Amino acid sequence: MAAKTHRTAAHPTVLSTRALNRATLDRQLLLRRSAMSAKDAVAHLLGLQAQNTKPPYFQLYARLTDFDPGELSALMESREVVRIVTLRSTLHTHTADDALTLRPLVQAARERELKTFRRGLEGVDLDRLAAVAEELVVERPRPVKELREELLAHWPDADPLALTVAARCLLPLVQVTPRGMWGRGGQVALTTVEHWLGRPAEPVPAPDATVLRYLGAFGPASVMDFQAWAGLTRTKEVFERLRPRLLTFRDERGVELFDLPDAPRPDPGIPAPPRFLPEFDNLLLGHADRTRVIPAVNKGRNGVGNQAYGSVLIDGFFDAVWRVEREGGTAILTVQPLRNLVRDERTEITEEAARMLAAMTDATDHDVRFGTFLDYGD
Repeated sequence: MAAKTHRTAAHPTVLSTRALNRATLDRQLLLRRSAMSAKDAVAHLLGLQAQNTKPPYFQLYARLTDFDPGELSALMESREVVRIVTLRSTLHTHTADDALTLRPLVQAARERELKTFRRGLEGVDLDRLAAVAEELVVERPRPVKELREELLAHWPDADPLALTVAARCLLPLVQVTPRGMWGRGGQVALTTVEHWLGRPAEPVPAPDATVLRYLGAFGPASVMDFQAWAGLTRTKEVFERLRPRLLTFRDERGVELFDLPDAPRPDPGIPAPPRFLPEFDNLLLGHADRTRVIPAVNKGRNGVGNQAYGSVLIDGFFDAVWRVEREGGTAILTVQPLRNLVRDERTEITEEAARMLAAMTDATDHDVRFGTFLDYGD
């Protein structure tokens, strides 16, 4: 039975943390796997975190029925999806259409990053740097090291890292294939998204459509949630403009939440199966207040220092970490619970882990274990 969503202007419905959890899992295709195509899923989710090469594939495995990694890899090869820096200045896998619209939307934020590197860019004409870098990467895709050396030839006194960061911020650079393809290696080589796709980027769009799509994939959500996901600021006026088209709620802390009127908001009691998410899954990063997925006691516990691990959703919430190691022909998946698990939870987690190993590794044997590999120093 669906959760009640009626409200009045004076007394918006309060959504519990569990209600928000189930609504978000449903939008994220994590309550039940979807039969949609990989391309449609990438579009629906507004992109996949792609700081590392394998996580986009595991993100789709967790969400789609009968997912074949070769499907996403083929989309990359045909240039229907690309790897590009967009949201929060992090690398994402986007559809070609989204790469050409979302990057212009966040371009001003990318350029503001350059203030952090201003000392290393003293005396550098940024317009000229953009022109030089664009000429280089359009001539042919350039490995990062080669691009840096070419830029240093023009600005020998500049900081080398600052030069390459500036090129990445000023230009919509994509990582060309075979980088990021399943089962294939390749160094990072860059060209512009327009050159790679053979069509120009869109003019800077109004954020309204992106806000509506965000709510469809991450809602119900607050203004601050959207800003945390997008890496943008000052978007309250956008929500005010859209208010007549949206429903409003409150969370248990009294924060106003917006949502699409026809979006699913399942009964909070609906079961949520275990799901193995890779490091940096956007479900875990898509809100300012992440308690709808990450219990307060587990904040920051999906990694130590700069090392991040996969997250296991148990009853919809992050309550374990996981990693895979190889010993010869055996893939060993270790689950480290962050709370005591009952027998049924262990059984369901083991079964889901075994299915994932069979689908996402080429190992001839699989072993699922519960143990400790992360020392939090508590």
